[in-house]
Amino acid sequence: MPQSATSGHDLTCSSLFSVEGLVVVVTGGGTGIGLMIAQAFAANGAKVYIIGRREDILEKTAEQYSADRPGNIIPVQGDVTSKSSIEEIVKHIQQAEGYIDVLFNNAGIAGPKSQEPGTTISEKMQNFYDNQDFEDWQKVFNTNVSSAYFVTLAFLKLLEEGTKRTKGRSSCVINISSISGLTKWSQNHMSYNASKAAVIHLTKMMATEFSGLKIRFNSIAPGVFPSEMTTEGSDEKNISSHGKEVDIPAKRAGDVREMAGTAIYLASQAGMYTNGAILPIDGGFLLAGPSAY
Repeated sequence: MPQSATSGHDLTCSSLFSVEGLVVVVTGGGTGIGLMIAQAFAANGAKVYIIGRREDILEKTAEQYSADRPGNIIPVQGDVTSKSSIEEIVKHIQQAEGYIDVLFNNAGIAGPKSQEPGTTISEKMQNFYDNQDFEDWQKVFNTNVSSAYFVTLAFLKLLEEGTKRTKGRSSCVINISSISGLTKWSQNHMSYNASKAAVIHLTKMMATEFSGLKIRFNSIAPGVFPSEMTTEGSDEKNISSHGKEVDIPAKRAGDVREMAGTAIYLASQAGMYTNGAILPIDGGFLLAGPSAY
C-alpha cells in the first residue's frame, strides 16, 4: 500500500507506537533494564513474560508492576544458559499463548573487573592475566552471548507465528547489548566489553541469516542506566538508583522513560522498517572517546 495514502489516525502516536495486546518475552526481566522494559510494555497493554533464575525476584516484580496496568507481567523461572531449561520456558509459553511478538534478550552479567591497570607490563599482567581465568570469560560469554543465540533459536517458531497473526506486522528480536561493545576502552572489564561486541555482531548476523523469515533483529546499546551492575543493588521494589553525576554530555544516567521509548519504538508499527540496527542510547558517551560506532 502506498504509504502516502494513509489515514490521519495511522500517524497518531497512539497508533504508531501501540504495543497493546502484544506477547513479549524479556530475559533477565526482574531487575534493571529488563524491568524497565517489562514495565513499559505492561503499562501499554502488553502481556509480558519475564524470565530469570531468581524466582522470588520475578514474583516480586510481577506483583509490584502488574497492578493497575492495562497489561500484565508473568514470571517464568528458568536458566537461559541451559538448553533444557530454555526448552521448558518455550514449551510453557507455547502452551499458554501459541506465539510471541517480541523477544528481548536482556539477561547478562558483568564478569571479572580489574583494578586500574596501571602503565607497566607487570601491572597490566597482574590485572588482566593473573586475576582472571578462562572460567570467568566462559561464564560471561555463556550468559551474555550464547544465551541470546540459543534463546532466539528456541523461540523462532513462536516468533514466526506472531508474524502470521497480523498483516503488516513482523515479530522482532531485540538484543540488549551495550555501548561497552562499541567503545574501544576496556573500562576495566574486558570480558564484558568483548561479550557485548559479540552480541552486536550476533544481531547483525541473525538479521542477515534469518532475513527471509519476516522476523526483525535489532539491538539496543545502552550507556549508563541504573541496574544491579551499575549500582550497589536494588531496593524493595527491585529498582536500582543512580544519582551520581556522570562524565558524559548528558551528565547523568538514563532513566526508565528513555529505555521504554526506544524499546517500544522498535517493537511497534513505528519500527517495522528497522532491521539489523544497533541503537546506542547513551547520553553522548560515545562522543567522548574512540569507538566502533
